[in-house]
Amino acid sequence: MSTATNGNRLIEIAHSPDSDDAFMFYGLATNKIRVPGYTFHHNLADIESLNHKAMNEQVYDVTAISFHAYPYLQDHYAIMACGGSVGEGYGPMIVAPRKYTLDEVKKLRIAVPGTLTTAYLTLRLFHPDIETVVVPFDKIIPAVVAGEYDAGLLIHEGQLTYGNDGLAKVLDLGQWWREHTGLPLPLGGNAIRRALPEDVQLITTHAVRDSIQHALDHREAALEYSMQFARDLDAGHANRYIGMYVNERTINYGDDGREAIRKILALGYERGIIPHKAQVDFVG
Repeated sequence: MSTATNGNRLIEIAHSPDSDDAFMFYGLATNKIRVPGYTFHHNLADIESLNHKAMNEQVYDVTAISFHAYPYLQDHYAIMACGGSVGEGYGPMIVAPRKYTLDEVKKLRIAVPGTLTTAYLTLRLFHPDIETVVVPFDKIIPAVVAGEYDAGLLIHEGQLTYGNDGLAKVLDLGQWWREHTGLPLPLGGNAIRRALPEDVQLITTHAVRDSIQHALDHREAALEYSMQFARDLDAGHANRYIGMYVNERTINYGDDGREAIRKILALGYERGIIPHKAQVDFVG
């Protein structure tokens, strides 16, 4: 057991330095939410780095992950029943300097933010043989504008700002997924170490849920805190982006949200994209 300097149980939490994650963890990060006997330490890294850390090191008690990564780390982590980012008919999108038909899209060379992202999994479900090149998520728009790639697959705030750089939306994968499955698109969530005692897992999960609820209940203060991670979004766009990915689904996936997680991982396995069959377990 790790202990903080005050003798409390130390819980190491890792998440992305993004406005929606910052909003979600506002309550815990600012000590608005306190748990007797516990101290929470926050670590920031991009989602693809966190996916790989969870696969290879299991260094964090709680970590944000892409759902695509879950089958690779499921022996060591379970999914928290709260803290997910779910697209309600929207999600990662392909953008390009001009419009393309869906058949043309399948022949493009597309910059993607990482092969463990759920965006990449959904793209491969759309077309398994599409040509992709991994580019850091915040470099994709400049690279597409510079003509280095035909198109880019956007996650995070770029989904709202791509038009500022003269790019056009070619395909919204969240919309495509909804049309083909009738389900929301589960993108990422929080995973918790199975090695933690069951009571610690539950207390920690409840603390994260309380943090999310606190932010939703104190939206203005949480939004102000989140703006330091908003990557050039103004307050209006940041509020819109956070509303897309931190909402009632983040408190509770719902039955269809849980079904969607199982569905996308099962399809990935059935189509040979994911080598491991997912055993989806929820905590809390």
